[in-house]
Amino acid sequence: MSIKNTARDYSTIAKWLHWGTALLFLAAYVSVYYRQWFTEAKTPQNWTALQLHLSIGMSIAVIVALRIIWRWLHATPAAEPGTHIEHLAAHLGHYALYAVMIIAPLTGYMGTGVDTEFFFLFDIPKFESTALFTALVEQGMGLSFNEFEMPIDFIHKEVLGAWLIWILILGHALAALYHHFIKRDRTLLKMTLGGER
Repeated sequence: MSIKNTARDYSTIAKWLHWGTALLFLAAYVSVYYRQWFTEAKTPQNWTALQLHLSIGMSIAVIVALRIIWRWLHATPAAEPGTHIEHLAAHLGHYALYAVMIIAPLTGYMGTGVDTEFFFLFDIPKFESTALFTALVEQGMGLSFNEFEMPIDFIHKEVLGAWLIWILILGHALAALYHHFIKRDRTLLKMTLGGER
């Protein structure tokens, strides 16, 4: 196990950040679907599921910030042999994933009308209560929270949450399996247990 990325493998820290992000996105979906499918509005169970979703979203934002810093400071392992189109698709897919990992928690926070009880430990004020909202949205754009919330919620729930994130995750997973089982290269091994191939 290496603290830093090598030419052959990602570091232990990079792997934890990668798989931690994946687990947090899964937990975010579980909490929001549980809330929608199995709770009644304005019940304690509904509120708990909402707060778990918000807390997980905040955690994703922190983990993604750490991932970006880590990636910026450390060279990634060498790419496996492939065509120009394969490498271009891989780069575009990673940029799209990073964009979604940034935009999803950001729009989730900005479009939420309640404070986040971060895992019921402490409160994080809602965006509407911040000086940034006052300066950028109310004074800068001349919008109320309700006017601002509608397009932000649409992006978060209908565009990202309903289908785009799922498509990108599926594409990412299928690409990893393609590399592992069809091309039989080390792409998946770099982000899992390592080893020879």
